[in-house]
Parts: sequence; C-alpha cells; structure tokens
Amino acid sequence: QPPHLTHPSGRRTRKEMGLHFAKTVILALALGCEVGGFLTVGPRVPAALARRSSPRAWMVAAPETEGAETKLAKIEQVKVNSQALREPLRTEMANDEIFVSHDSYQILKYHGSYQQDNRELRKPKQQKAYSFMLRLKVPCGEVPANLYRLLDDLCDTYGEHNLRATTRQAYQMHGVMKGDLKVVISEIMKIGSSTVGACGDVSRNVMTTPAPKVGKPYVYAREASKVLAELLKPQSTAFSELWLGEDKVATTEYWRKDIDDAAVQAAALADNGRGIMLDNPVEPLYGKQYLPRKFKIAVTVPGDNSVDIYTNDIGLVVITDDNDELLGYNVIVGGGMGRTHNKETTFARAADHLGFVPKEDMMEVCKAILAAQRDHGNREIRANARMKYLVHSLGIDAFRSLVETYTGKPIQPWADMAEWKYSDWMGWHEQGDGKLFLGVNVEQGRVKNEGDVQLKTAMRKIVDEFDLPHVLTPAQSIIFKDIDPADRPRIDAILAAHGVKQIEEIDPLVRLAIACPAMPMCGLAITEAERVMPSFAERMRTIMNRAGLESEEILMRMTGCPNGCARPYMAELAFVGDGPKSYQLWVGGSPVQAERTAFVLADRVPMDTWEETVEPILNLFKSQRTSSTEAFGDFCNRVGKDALVKALA
Repeated sequence: QPPHLTHPSGRRTRKEMGLHFAKTVILALALGCEVGGFLTVGPRVPAALARRSSPRAWMVAAPETEGAETKLAKIEQVKVNSQALREPLRTEMANDEIFVSHDSYQILKYHGSYQQDNRELRKPKQQKAYSFMLRLKVPCGEVPANLYRLLDDLCDTYGEHNLRATTRQAYQMHGVMKGDLKVVISEIMKIGSSTVGACGDVSRNVMTTPAPKVGKPYVYAREASKVLAELLKPQSTAFSELWLGEDKVATTEYWRKDIDDAAVQAAALADNGRGIMLDNPVEPLYGKQYLPRKFKIAVTVPGDNSVDIYTNDIGLVVITDDNDELLGYNVIVGGGMGRTHNKETTFARAADHLGFVPKEDMMEVCKAILAAQRDHGNREIRANARMKYLVHSLGIDAFRSLVETYTGKPIQPWADMAEWKYSDWMGWHEQGDGKLFLGVNVEQGRVKNEGDVQLKTAMRKIVDEFDLPHVLTPAQSIIFKDIDPADRPRIDAILAAHGVKQIEEIDPLVRLAIACPAMPMCGLAITEAERVMPSFAERMRTIMNRAGLESEEILMRMTGCPNGCARPYMAELAFVGDGPKSYQLWVGGSPVQAERTAFVLADRVPMDTWEETVEPILNLFKSQRTSSTEAFGDFCNRVGKDALVKALA
C-alpha cells in the first residue's frame, strides 16, 4: 500500500477498502477467474456486471462507502446498541422475569447461552416453560478433571441432570433457569473455563483432531487451536462484568497456559495498517457490529479428517518437514452447512483450498480472512451472511486476492500432503509417551444415566478415581487420555459394571451416527433427531442385513431442521427434517468427509416408512458397486441422482 493512499492514522478508510475490493473483483474478471459462481473468459466486465441479477451473485454485500447513510438490519442495530454486548441483557438480568426479550436473547448468545422452552410442557394460555442452554468454550475439546467435576455437579443442581457433548467439541448444559445463570456462569469462569464466544457472530469454539497423540504434528495442531481461540476472541469486558461483577476478574483460562499468551495477545492487537484492525478501542478486530454471522475454525494434521474440516470457515492443516518440524499450514476457506428448505440461494458448501501459509504468518492471515468476512460479508440478508457465500460469489481466486490486500503478502500454493482418512479414535490406543487413551462412544453426545447404561455415573467415577482429563470429539463422544497402562483393567471394569459397552460391541452404524438435539428444546426443530436416531440406526441395520450388507459401514447423520448442526450434508446418508414427521433424504457424501457435499435424493420421506426409499438404493449399491471397497457415499456420488431416482421408480 503506497503511503500516499493511506489514512493519516495508517489505516485504510472505508472508501479505500471499497476501492480495493472493486479492484480485486475487476482483476479477477480480467484474469478469467471465477466470480459469482461463473467462469469468466477475458475482460468481459459488462457481462459479469449484468449477472448481478443472478440469485447467487448478490450474496456479497458491497462494503459501505464513506459518508453513505444505510439503514442497518435489525440484528445489526441490536449489536451496535448493545454497548459492547452489555445491554439490554444487563438490565434484564436484574428483573424478576423468567425470560429475556428478543434483543437480550441475541446478545446473550455471545455470553454462551440460548433461551429455550420445552414444547412438550407448553399449555394453552399459559406462559412458556422457559429455560436456558449454556454452552462452554472448550478449545481442542480438552476438559480437565476439575472442570468435569464442576459441570457434573452443576447439571445436577441447576440443569437437567445430564450434559451434552456437541459436534464442535464442547459441552452444553440444558434446563438452567434465568435466575441461576449468574451462579452457573460465574462458577465456570472461576475455575478457569469460559462460555465467551461459544455462540454469537464471532469465532466459535476452535476444533482440533481429538487424538491426544504426542507426535509433533498433533502438538502443533493443538497449539494452533489454542492460539486461535485467544487471537480471535471478543475483547469486551462485558462478560466478567455481567457474571462476576465489575470489580472481579475471571481466572485465567486453562488453555492459555499451554501457549505463549503474551505473544498471542500482542498479535491480536497488532495493526499492519492494511485494514485488518478497526479504529475501535473496545473491539479493534470485530468492531461494534461484530461479524455478519458465526465463524468456525478447525485445525488438524494431514490425513486426519476427524474434524470435518471442509465444513469450516477456516481450516488449517499442519505441514511439517521430514523431521516433523513445523513449516506452516495449508489453509481451507468457505465451508458451511446451514441452508433453508425451498430457498436455492441458501446451500451447504464444502470449503476450498486457499493455499499454504508459513507458520510466522498464520495468525495474521487468519485475522485477514476474518476481516474480509467482517467487511464484505452480507449483513443485509442474514440467510446469506456466512463466509461461504462470500467465497462462492467471488470464487476462490478473487477471494484469495482480497485476503492478500489485507496481508500485503501472496498466499503460496497448496502444499502436497497425505490423503484424508476419517477416524473417530474410539477404543484403546497408545499416545506415544507410554500412556494410553480410550475413546468411549456416547450416543448422540448425551452424557446421562438411562436404564442399564449409567454412563454419567461411570464417567464421574473414572474422573474421581484416576483424576483423568478427557477430550470431546467432533462425533459427540469422549476420549479419556493420559491413562497409565496398569489402570486399564480397572477402567474397563468400571465401564462394564455401569453397562457402558466397549467399542467392539457397538454397531458401526451407531458408532458413526450423530444427531442434533432437536425436539423438544430447540426452537428451530421441525421434527425429531437425537431421540429417534438410535431407532433409525437399528432399522437401517435391519434393511442392510436384508440386502446382504451385514459388514458394511455407512456414515449417517440426522438433524431436525435444515440448519445442519450435525453436519448432515457431508454424510453418506442423512435425514434432514422437512416436516413434523418427515425428512429430506441426502446421499453421496464422502466417507472421509472431504471436498464435496451430498445431494438431495427425496423430499418428505415419512418417518415411519423411510425404508421404502432407502432399501432400493441399498440393493442397487449391492449389485452395481465397482468393488467391495467402494463406499456407499462414493457409489451414490458416482452413479448420480438420476440413476438413484430411477431405482426408486
């Protein structure tokens, strides 16, 4: 950036930012890059501009020009008026109501909580049975023993006597009453944990491969995740003020002890003068409006796609030399699952390969990507506000150029690396340091006692007796780590005594399946998910056996609405709620969750008779797969929708 084009402060003005963005798009058009989902050939700018009427071309909101008066969308105005995430929440938390207003509800998300009501407890002409779901920030999914004990106690005292492991490696607690929120959140903060950024239009919980291996690549991945969790967190002091009191400071979060915290804090505030940082004393990275929408990040190592990395806004893959010394990261951008039924301008999207970034530039590049979304993401239409729409509309080449205007450095070409594999890391494994880790399957992530399976009690007993930490997995299960080999028989005995099966005893369909909570607490749910997924897995096994596919593994997922919290659009087979007792059926996702989404096979498939749709496809798969190693998702993707629909005729 030539000095004469910069603002006196060293920062670019909004007008200059708009100019740079326009130049980026025009450059992309001139070079024949992909813009708005179309490939241009030569400098055909007028034709490209004519495509602004295309339903996917307007997903990018043009940056505001200096001096322009624009009316903000309501949610954006709520954020601006919030006094850096304080009001009206602070005022309403002091009243005697059992609920909060719509505006407070929006701000409460940033503090890690959603207001819910149990639909099954609703009664005519009576107030809804409001309660609150509280979600923790758990970088890398790492849960120390003392934190788990606290959560176990809190859910018994203030919640529904269970915890839920999420698909983003965090714990959430349901059923907390408004009057108890302060004590629950404050206890979590005092022990050195947090709920900050677990929800809201900010960077969410940073995921990592859950394997607690001690090899250098895995260590680098965990460190990068913790670095990004701090680098991109909101800076407002509203969190400690509201939940601890204005004169109190939260205990330093446990994950910050594993990184160079001072260096990360300095990097978070560093300003290269190219528009990444804003002139905002409270939120210099996010600004008063924060992001247009939520922002998700995952980090892993080559070959390990246990994190569903292509579903994230940013994905980082550790790249090392032959001696396992860190070189940098392959960067993936623009993934996301959420969509709306019957609205083609919304869609699930697998992320693109942006390129390779040296280790010393990783933090600045991630800040730049976030800033690009902050400045150019769609704030007018919330359904199109995720960064995937920005990347899709510009095309990956133009988006790369846009990011480079913020960093001042070119993104290097993608580095060669191992092919992807999918692993849930269940069962017993060696860590590499003489210790063991044990993956325990948790159906749909619900840590509870029910019938003969007393999982909650077993977990507490193991934590108390051995003081073991554990890791939450992207598949909603848990991994106990740092186990002394001599303790293995005792741990196996505890699990067996409480009806918790070893992984070898669990059907692969159950092991691979994940589902969102859906009914009765989620306000967006159209139909069931978590509560019916076990029976769906059993029914699926029945028809697979009938088709002669007894030993086959198929990755299934289920959501009660199209928002995609359980990442259904990457699955080999997915049920997406589209009616009170029906599902949209998706097939064709990659068995290793890489580089493509599934596609819709059928709509309004009845909950009670979906086998009539699935079984003919299984029979076709059995008879026409290329070999016994061709996976169901790969088969469906290869033969295509038309062939599958014909089999249903």
